Amino acid sequence: MSQWIAGITRGHNAGVCLLKDGEIVFAIEEERLTRVKYDGGPLLSLLKIKEYTDRLDYLVIAHTQLMSQSGQLGTLDYSGEDPYTGLARKLKLIGIHTGQDTPHPQVIDLGNVHHKLHAACSFYRSGFSNAVSLVVDGAGTFIDHNSNGRQTMLWETESIFSCSYPDGISVKYKHLGGNNFRNLLIETQFQNQVLDPDDDGQSIVIADSTAGIVKTYEAVTQYNGFQAIEAGKTMGLAPYGEPNDNIPNIFNPNLNSASFYAPANNNFITPTYPNAAIVNDFCSTELLTPKGVEPKDYTRLKSRKDLSYKVQTETQEKVCDLIKFAVDLTGINNVAISGGYGLNCMANYYYLDQLKDEGITIYAEPISNDAGTAIGAALYQYHRVTKDAKVRDFGESLYLGPQHDYSTEQIVDTADKYGAIVEEADDEKVVDLITNKNIVALFQGRSESGPRALGNRSILYDPRDPDGKDHVNSVKHREFFRPFAGSILKEHVHEWFDLRGMEETPHMMYAVNCQPGIEEKIPSIIHVDNTCRIQTVTEEQNKNYYNIIKKFYEKTECPIIFNTSFNLGGEPLVETLDDAVRTLYYSEIQYLYLPEYGKLITMSND
Repeated sequence: MSQWIAGITRGHNAGVCLLKDGEIVFAIEEERLTRVKYDGGPLLSLLKIKEYTDRLDYLVIAHTQLMSQSGQLGTLDYSGEDPYTGLARKLKLIGIHTGQDTPHPQVIDLGNVHHKLHAACSFYRSGFSNAVSLVVDGAGTFIDHNSNGRQTMLWETESIFSCSYPDGISVKYKHLGGNNFRNLLIETQFQNQVLDPDDDGQSIVIADSTAGIVKTYEAVTQYNGFQAIEAGKTMGLAPYGEPNDNIPNIFNPNLNSASFYAPANNNFITPTYPNAAIVNDFCSTELLTPKGVEPKDYTRLKSRKDLSYKVQTETQEKVCDLIKFAVDLTGINNVAISGGYGLNCMANYYYLDQLKDEGITIYAEPISNDAGTAIGAALYQYHRVTKDAKVRDFGESLYLGPQHDYSTEQIVDTADKYGAIVEEADDEKVVDLITNKNIVALFQGRSESGPRALGNRSILYDPRDPDGKDHVNSVKHREFFRPFAGSILKEHVHEWFDLRGMEETPHMMYAVNCQPGIEEKIPSIIHVDNTCRIQTVTEEQNKNYYNIIKKFYEKTECPIIFNTSFNLGGEPLVETLDDAVRTLYYSEIQYLYLPEYGKLITMSND
């Protein structure tokens, strides 16, 4: 009998991953189904499991707190179950459990090992047989801790794990933030609950009252006028800045005797416990906001650009130091990076340059956000129950969303619903539209897991248009400074970009330098620092998408196409055909191509 395990993650980036005998059946974030950005509570995605199986062996729950510690979660009347156990039971995915005072034997709550689940996701998906996993995250598990008679709350910021098959994921280092520490504490014998119930308590632990690397980055992001979770916008703004001596050091050089330790300058980046931080702009008159400037205009200020540049350069240096330390600490040269900072494609490219002579192999997990902990939870439970030591390279594909199949009648009915028309089309017709400066949305197959659009839920445009960036940003309702990505035929990538020793970059995890003169050929996707977030594409990875790019190349001699996510600003990526056509209806995008069906949906924007 097959073994079915579902991992779910609560909170922002909530979602579900379903495994069958250790293989990923599907993985999806709740927001894709509810159409509410960062929607928490994976209820619709939990319902999705019923399309694939009528039972689960285990339901594994990820978060930053155990369900028993989440006061707002509540329980169901009479049964006393948490909502997720209760829903799974009502769906008959798990059995009835009568012992209300004991945990359900099929429900495994791993809310107390958040960083470990990030590490599990990146390790099991990396293809490495062993690895050191570096997790750089905003606020992981919240930990009640007694230190010298004082009760305090700690949270994970950076962690290092030694990883091996089948289930050897052992913590070696943690940086924890807390609010009652007056001085730096280095303790090698923290209570097991601080680290992991399975840990031997011999790891290096640093606890202090400074913001961690990601919270520092999030503080700058909020200072720029965005939500803390929108750190990617600060990354996009950073290349517009430059070194500015009038802005204080973000990290305190006086305390940084150990290169791996990253204490933020508390006078400048002030933690607001339990899990946030703010920029103290009174540390520098340079940072004071001129009167009359609205939040929407903050990013046009030189000070904001320069601060974004500073936080990008200083944090990536700190993470690079942590990578070196992780390798020295464990003796393992395979490094799997995850946690929110793992999505920083500028930093990921920086590591390649800095570590090129170190013999270190980097895997940057494409699902590094908290959605990845659902995958990590499911995979970790599978391997520790089965002791399966088979190495699987899940990183080969991110097309992990649920399968959608539509009849011609359904396609026509959906188009009619929004006043659109359906006609026959092929790649050549679509490429003609693109080369005539039309935006074409692409919808096919299973959606991509993680935040990157990789040709199944993408918006395409001509990268040669010098006004393309401004045009598409306007249509998508995005900020002026945000760059776009490109998808390139793998066989041409080295002619156009410097991959710094990599053969490919199929998941857009690196903002790479373009070769000399290339910026003039594809100006709409080259950022101000002459970089581009690149996806290499092969026929084996995505046949339909490869053929579109190839047809574009045959027509233009340009083997790269402008690619951005199929959504509007502030919205999740589209999941269903209805989502896709509705997005056309509410935007200036006129064309939607369905290559599997040979159909083009055209919206009249009159």
